[in-house]
Amino acid sequence: MINFNGEIVSNTQANLSVFNRGFAYGDAVFETIRVNGNTILFWEDHYFRLMASMRILRMRIPMEFTLEYLEKQILDTVASHGIPKNQSIRVKLSVFRDSDGLYTPQKNSVGFFISIAKISQAFYTLNDIKTTPYEVELYKDHLVANDLLSTLKTNNRILNVLSGIFAKENGFANVLLLNTEKKVIEASNGNIFLIKGNTVKTPPTADGCISGVLKKQLLRILKENKEITLTESSISAFELQKADELFVTNVISGITSISKYRKKYFSTDVTKKILNLLNTDIRLKK
Repeated sequence: MINFNGEIVSNTQANLSVFNRGFAYGDAVFETIRVNGNTILFWEDHYFRLMASMRILRMRIPMEFTLEYLEKQILDTVASHGIPKNQSIRVKLSVFRDSDGLYTPQKNSVGFFISIAKISQAFYTLNDIKTTPYEVELYKDHLVANDLLSTLKTNNRILNVLSGIFAKENGFANVLLLNTEKKVIEASNGNIFLIKGNTVKTPPTADGCISGVLKKQLLRILKENKEITLTESSISAFELQKADELFVTNVISGITSISKYRKKYFSTDVTKKILNLLNTDIRLKK
């Protein structure tokens, strides 16, 4: 079942036109959201990021697109599948410009759809890099522009697609993306964090990385922790091999530890502590 413009229909009924702007021109934005039980994790942050993205792309935000309205649409879609309440869910909320026209749309009104899939783990768990190595490499074929549009979750993510294919074809678990200044900005599917001693470092949004919702949570949590020094600053490729730990974040997988980059192997000591802080924060807010 899929929620299409507020109506829950079967997959076969949820048909988009071949002229849909999200398909034809990538004229769409989306949020990938995690639902634990009947709770949407970090919902306000997802909502306000979505609204900000729509404004930047000059989409007209419907009056009914309130925080409460879209929350209900998500939870109604989950409920329509008859999934047990203790099941975790991956939700994709896509908003597309609903208009005729070529590159230039005739109007800025929007439509939306919501799809879901099950997630195995109720809470975030750390991958075991001893039994299942997670090796990464730099992706150099194409560079990310360090501007505002690169920070948005739009349907224009072909670079991420190509980087994922590169990783698969070359036997890597993931790859790290570079911006036009050759700074490491993120992985193909999430934000990147580097740990050296008691310092945790992550690139600023100004470098062109996605403005990640889970990244935002970790920045808030780590700023409150007196044992850790947090810095948002550019990361060079040279720094990767000097790091003690590296990890990738997104709201679906949580924190994923990197085991190896080229000849450097990483530990997970501080990463485990950060994961515990994150899960504790989530439990306290339930």
